[in-house]
Amino acid sequence: MTTAAPSRSSAPALASGGAIGNAMDPLLRLLPGLLISGALAAFAMALGRIGWLQDHGFSALTLAIVLGMLVGNTVYPRVASMSGAGVNFSKQNLLRLGVVLYGLRLTVQDIGHVGLAGVATDALVLGSTFALACVIGIRWLGMDRKTAMLIGAGSSICGAAAVMAAEPVVKARAEQVTVAVATVVVFGTIAIFLYPLLFELNRQWQLVPGGTDGFGIYVGSTIHEVAQVVAAARSVGPHAADTAVIAKMVRVMMLAPFLIMLSAWLARDDARRTVRMTSVPVANEHTARLEAPIKPKLAVPWFAFAFVGVVLFNSLNLLPPSVVAVTTEVDTILLAMAMAALGLATHISSIRKAGIKPLLLALILFTWLVVGGALINRWVFALIG
Repeated sequence: MTTAAPSRSSAPALASGGAIGNAMDPLLRLLPGLLISGALAAFAMALGRIGWLQDHGFSALTLAIVLGMLVGNTVYPRVASMSGAGVNFSKQNLLRLGVVLYGLRLTVQDIGHVGLAGVATDALVLGSTFALACVIGIRWLGMDRKTAMLIGAGSSICGAAAVMAAEPVVKARAEQVTVAVATVVVFGTIAIFLYPLLFELNRQWQLVPGGTDGFGIYVGSTIHEVAQVVAAARSVGPHAADTAVIAKMVRVMMLAPFLIMLSAWLARDDARRTVRMTSVPVANEHTARLEAPIKPKLAVPWFAFAFVGVVLFNSLNLLPPSVVAVTTEVDTILLAMAMAALGLATHISSIRKAGIKPLLLALILFTWLVVGGALINRWVFALIG
């Protein structure tokens, strides 16, 4: 008995069906992890709309990583094998897209609202805080470089969003990112309650000049998260809140050049370390380097350039406000999914291994932001006005 061969006309159809099936396979592999990350992100965003949580500076991003860790250390291991691809996609690809679209929250005009003094203050606070993180964390506390840099990025720029954006550049592990985000949550929450008290003290001492607006710049230039800035500044007054948010947005705009410079510095530092490791001893007790030239590998954060492009485009006011609002909401979803995926991939045991040093470093940086940030604000105001 013979079986009829498929007709020539059916062969293209079979080939087309196979091609479609091959194209769908990667999507099907990503789907379970994307659904889990999306569900946690949606729940976190719903919780983030609760008034009490908003008043205390708990954003959807912070809640997403907490929910992700709760699920990741309980029921998620049972389905990790089938959903791991989608979770990794959320943690990496959706994160980069979320950082790019974050630019729709900013405009170049924001710089004009705080003036040269506000920009200079933000730059000095950012640079000094990150430098302290590297010196104290790596050299004094003996921490691993990646964790210290992530804590420095979160403290000096914009909290969890900066930590997540710096992760691809420093090539950190999930638990290192989570430790850094945890420090932002702890000390950013403390700042919400501390800064209104500092405002009352500043009325008497006048350490931070400029009245309510000046204190708003101080808040925006020194508190970690955008949500925490809003919560702390609202307790001071509406004018302080407006100025604080603008100062914070200018600080967020510095994320892109920071990532580019960090990538270049890491590439140069890695090249120097490689040169030392490849040196060989010779008879006269000097060292001779291998002949092969060692070129630094620069991990260019292309999404940082895209972020700048979106900020510049948004500054032209070409998009209707409704489109910007919807896109910003989508961006929050993407970032929340990335944070939830990060929580899913984090094990509590890994955080325990990090010990007390990350919290100690974050405490030192927080103290610098409060005290040193006030001195920087005072010095810049006296110099520039």
